[in-house]
Amino acid sequence: MRTIIFFRATLCALITLALIMAGSDGLAGQNPGTSIELSDAQIDNLVRRSYKYVAMYNVNNKFALKQGGWNTCAADTQLKDHTMREIARPNNDTLYISCLLDLRKDPVILEMPAFDSKYVSLMITAYDHYVNIPMATRLGDFKKPEKMLIYSARTEGYKGEAVEGVDRRFEATGDFVSAVLRIMPHANDPVRFKRIVKQIQSVKLVTLSEFNGGKAKPINDIQFPPVGKTDADIFGNNLLEVMQFVFNHTTLDPKNDIDKGVLAAYEPLGVAPGRNFDSARAAKIDGARIRAAAERIAAKELAGMNDPAMRSKLLSLFQPKGEMPLDLLLTQSVIGPIGLPAGEALYPPIVTADGKPMNAQHDYVIRMSRNDLPPAKAFWSVTLYDMQNGFFIPNDRKKYSVGENAGMKLDKDGGIAIYIASQKPKGVPEENWLPINRKEEDIGAIMRIYVPDMEKMKTWSPPKAEMMK
Repeated sequence: MRTIIFFRATLCALITLALIMAGSDGLAGQNPGTSIELSDAQIDNLVRRSYKYVAMYNVNNKFALKQGGWNTCAADTQLKDHTMREIARPNNDTLYISCLLDLRKDPVILEMPAFDSKYVSLMITAYDHYVNIPMATRLGDFKKPEKMLIYSARTEGYKGEAVEGVDRRFEATGDFVSAVLRIMPHANDPVRFKRIVKQIQSVKLVTLSEFNGGKAKPINDIQFPPVGKTDADIFGNNLLEVMQFVFNHTTLDPKNDIDKGVLAAYEPLGVAPGRNFDSARAAKIDGARIRAAAERIAAKELAGMNDPAMRSKLLSLFQPKGEMPLDLLLTQSVIGPIGLPAGEALYPPIVTADGKPMNAQHDYVIRMSRNDLPPAKAFWSVTLYDMQNGFFIPNDRKKYSVGENAGMKLDKDGGIAIYIASQKPKGVPEENWLPINRKEEDIGAIMRIYVPDMEKMKTWSPPKAEMMK
């Protein structure tokens, strides 16, 4: 009898251990390395629900690699140029302070000065691509120096309590976060520009341990999945690995419909919060099919930028969690992916008068009378990109946008004509010429309107580009 009892106890223990091990490697209920055949509809659902995470993982981690790791800040002292490849449709009319935060071990404190600029904002975004603007000149901020403490629900040893000497606290939705300050540099005023650059260089990042007089806790104990040159690379090469990492470092709410949807899509693939990823035991999925679906879905979103209905969408992009539907999260992740909400900035695309995509085989002009200028309370710009990658068009003049910071010249009546051309048309001011390279390449222009007058925006329409004969 004792032998039987011992055998049963041992068998139960082995079964329990097997179940625990199955749960720990993320493959409970399926054999290690099982190939899973997904339908077209399942793949589309997977891509649509994953795109925001993939895009932001790719962006945040690329910036961290470029600027020397996490818990670092990189401050611009000049406007971006065509060597910028970390993000699609980058900004060429503000200076950035890009801080990449690892909030796992310790809260991080941003020490910020007062800024002598008519536009400054602080944007905080985690892998889930929800956008929070806790500080902005529009809200009356940046008139005095302030310290902001940033943490997540998983930050070790900290639960949101007040800290002496800290002015503000902010709970991020993930452990790995980009905190980005945008500052209008007033580049047309050299003295003010120099003063603003000095203020930018004074921004400081410290962990709470350092703030309290100690040493920063080590954060080199983690292995990140590889980033992709494009988002499609991750979809095709290591989607499950990236999503497992994202799930483990993101605040997911089982009561939130969008969170429930992505968790349900990945559960059959063995990916769920708290599990470990093992490539040898992970489910096998058809990366080529998933990549193709991601490219098709992204192309459709980009093509939709020429649709007049896009204008209404722009008013609802880049919002906090709980204020965005899945379709808009997909749109902003493909187009941006990092941008500001409508109260801070709007990004209307400039389409052609004939409705056809712009192509570098032709020249174009964008005309606005004084009454047609964008209703911006801060400033506006028009920036040109290639449509395939969303990068600036390379040129020796390093001229990628027209506006107050990159340069513009109004006509005698207060209007402007912006020329997109391979050669500067005769009589056109240098400031108003956006050079292109004469080749078969689709191009596109985006307008940025900082602190738009929302009442006037109800009746204002963006200009259209006309092909030059």
